Amino acid sequence: MASSWWEIQVLGDPAAEEAIFWRLDAFGARGVSSERRNFGLLVTTYLPQFQVEQLDLAALALLLKQDMLCAGLPVPAVQWHLIEEEDWSSTWKQHWEPQEIGDRFLINPAWIAPPEQTDRLVLLLDPGVAFGTGAHPTTQLCLEALEMRLGEPDSATNAVVADIGCGSGILSIGAILLGARQVYAVDVDPLAVGATEVSRELNHINPEQLVVAEGSVERVACLVAEPVDGIVCNILAEVIVDLIPGLEAIAQPNTWAIFSGILLDQVKAVADTLEDNGWFVAALWRNGEWCCLNVRRSP
Repeated sequence: MASSWWEIQVLGDPAAEEAIFWRLDAFGARGVSSERRNFGLLVTTYLPQFQVEQLDLAALALLLKQDMLCAGLPVPAVQWHLIEEEDWSSTWKQHWEPQEIGDRFLINPAWIAPPEQTDRLVLLLDPGVAFGTGAHPTTQLCLEALEMRLGEPDSATNAVVADIGCGSGILSIGAILLGARQVYAVDVDPLAVGATEVSRELNHINPEQLVVAEGSVERVACLVAEPVDGIVCNILAEVIVDLIPGLEAIAQPNTWAIFSGILLDQVKAVADTLEDNGWFVAALWRNGEWCCLNVRRSP
């Protein structure tokens, strides 16, 4: 675990929120928060000190400038400084408040008491160093898509779901709160695996119901006794394209899937790869420039 972190802050136009989120995600940010202020939008993220040098951060500022110029938006102000881990933890908590997502979810920080009375499904989260707080549009799209998939009659109680690239475990926990019988959550990042295990404990979920492991699709194939009913995958489009051919190992004829982390201009490449591998896009949901594909196996 890193002892020092870069706190990176981007102050820009509110219309640039999606572009800033995408650029920070591509840069390797492990958590992104945003807040609207009178003078614009402030986006904050954190990276371990060992992961990047000041030259990398200067390059990030240049890329953000180029992104905004191409989009015809004001150039953002970018600043960064080092903070110790205990300071990082407390600073992160100052930025994050409970958030309602979709029709059914309330994402509640673990250090804030949940409401005593609510008709929403309360999902407790302490993301640590893994991204996945619910703030990003792609996470929101996935949770809303899960509401649809697991809200269908008889679809939830027996559903077995694979969460590829689980991050903080927010989608895995969400699926179980909606009634999924079993979830297999995997991530290539051991820090994300640890964060998902923490989320599992916070939400009092049996480890046998939510199995967490380091790896990807191949790891799920080793863990499951039979093909899964559903797949959720909220990572970058380029990674999704590479993963799609391997999904055959864990899918059955009526398996559904939810893919997000896809920008609007990347949809065709992902959809074409899905079609080439026996899937079809049943619906496309959009939040700003980010898209979520709801897919099924081809008849």
